[in-house]
Amino acid sequence: MKRITIKNMIVTTVLLLSLASCEKSFLELQPPTSLTPEFALATEADLQVALRGAYAGLKNTALYGRSLPVLGDIMADNTYQSTLNTNRYTSFNLYNYLVTDGDVSGLWNASYTVILRANNIINSPIADNANIQQIKGEAYAIRALAYFNLVRYFASPYTVDPSKLGVPVITTYQADLKPERAKIADVYGLINKDLDKAYTLMTKFTNSSQFSKYSAKALQAKVYLTMGDKTNAKTAALDVITNSGFTAISSAAHAGYWAGVAPRTDKVETLLEISFDAVANNAFDALSYIYLQSGNYGDMLCSTELYDLYETADIRKSLYATGTRGGLASVFVNKYTSFTGDHSDTKVVRMSEMYLIAAEASYPSNTVDALKYVNEVTSRRGATAIASSGSALLEDIITERRKELAFEGERYLDMQRLQRNIVRSKNYPSSALSIEFSNYRRIMPIPQGELDANPNIKSQQNPGWF
Repeated sequence: MKRITIKNMIVTTVLLLSLASCEKSFLELQPPTSLTPEFALATEADLQVALRGAYAGLKNTALYGRSLPVLGDIMADNTYQSTLNTNRYTSFNLYNYLVTDGDVSGLWNASYTVILRANNIINSPIADNANIQQIKGEAYAIRALAYFNLVRYFASPYTVDPSKLGVPVITTYQADLKPERAKIADVYGLINKDLDKAYTLMTKFTNSSQFSKYSAKALQAKVYLTMGDKTNAKTAALDVITNSGFTAISSAAHAGYWAGVAPRTDKVETLLEISFDAVANNAFDALSYIYLQSGNYGDMLCSTELYDLYETADIRKSLYATGTRGGLASVFVNKYTSFTGDHSDTKVVRMSEMYLIAAEASYPSNTVDALKYVNEVTSRRGATAIASSGSALLEDIITERRKELAFEGERYLDMQRLQRNIVRSKNYPSSALSIEFSNYRRIMPIPQGELDANPNIKSQQNPGWF
């Protein structure tokens, strides 16, 4: 089988752009194999088509189509695999995945495909106007999102040592490029630079399926929190809360919010989601199929420990149902309810998370603000207000994040940035109940295919994977 590498994807991306955007007369003059991005993307319309391609890349099953939300919970303590399963994500349930794992290489390859599509837009020499700036601003934000996912899964947390190896940084088209890994600090530097640029360039809000000025700022709040930069995380989150015009979802609207499948234009809750519909969806590989029981795989279940955290009056508890699967008592996840016609979308950043970021970033210097912002969430969920202090307050905020963002792929990433051991419930295999922070499988390996094809990265594998 042919190995898929960064180099392969560069060439393939340019070929696809060439075929998609060139007229017959141009093809007669210049063969598609010789086209570079500046020729393939020659008009504003070309850039708009390319932007749709970049968003489409995020829908890949290896990314927001399914794997990112699933991995972010099964690699922690929220989601576990039923004994009755289709063998999807088994190795992550067991924590015994290998350097040749297809989900690992899928995440790597799909992310770099998105980055290459974004790069072609960003580097287009088309004359500037407001529409071009909006398109390029969205491309900057998309690239930042792709790198943010890569560096969190394939490198140690920024809070451990930002001088360690991150992931290869590619910002321009180079067909023969064999990149080394950049330092973690440099990857985050690019991410923040891209998000600053996106925030400056974008002026339009279309709907929740596209980046806008404040969804880029919301993503940056997450980035700063991951870096341990609480001052900038709080500033970014409060910019969104105060100036974006978005509002958080209420308790009364909560059930309808999760049942809804269309991108939102009302600026309620969803700052950014990856949208699917009756035509553009992953069919049987959609996220809904891995959770829903009736007529689907239903492999993934909610841990009883998480379920027990919800109070009876908490509206979020209604998203989960108890029953039996494989002869065992189980808790089913009904957060993604649509799997036919217009499919459920995958949330990337939500308004409620901005309050949780502001709360955590306020601790310990301003506990009044920490309580204020975390209770903006509890008050909208029918949960008891948090009134703790000291270290207990931080734990309550982290727990509230766990409850609010469950099955959205955040839990494992929180455990990484907080450098915490993962202690799982008895739902999980006995061999994988305690996953210490020092376990080398807490960081994904550089895929074997990339090591085989790129001599400059071959000696840069993550520790433990040699």
